[in-house]
Amino acid sequence: MLIYLQMIDTPEERSKFEQIYLEYKGLMFHVAYDILHNEQDAEDAVHQAFVKVAENIKKIGEPVCPKTHSYVVTIVENKAIDQYRKRQKHQTVELIDDIQGTEAHYEGNNDLTKCILKLPARYREMILLRYHHGYSVREIANIMDISLAAAIKLDQRAKNKLKKLCEEAGIL
Repeated sequence: MLIYLQMIDTPEERSKFEQIYLEYKGLMFHVAYDILHNEQDAEDAVHQAFVKVAENIKKIGEPVCPKTHSYVVTIVENKAIDQYRKRQKHQTVELIDDIQGTEAHYEGNNDLTKCILKLPARYREMILLRYHHGYSVREIANIMDISLAAAIKLDQRAKNKLKKLCEEAGIL
């Protein structure tokens, strides 16, 4: 709270801000958490909202009244929605080929088996779950705890890598 108070000039405004902070911090966190479903993101939204309140403290009349209540809730809602949109816009899934997946075992002694065993662990896991055990890509996404889009891409990359290994081995 000291950071916010440093932004405010007069002792009266500091007192008003303290009352607002103590009265509404729990409500603001609850509102932000309902939108973001993440504690850290909700805390960030509340912080940004309090910075905005401190910047506009001169516009606030009574610290504890329905008008102030609506004002702080609106600010924190807007900050949480902005943060949610930013998170959705910049959400990426990093696909690293060399990440080691769970060990997948495949028994057999032919050229295709040798090619499958040369695959990186995640690719091998995808190929075996999909084509040996018969799981759908959606089921594999759940098993591997990745998004459906990441599973589709992983399946595509695994097939391409296996095809390349088979061509190099003279199978195709």
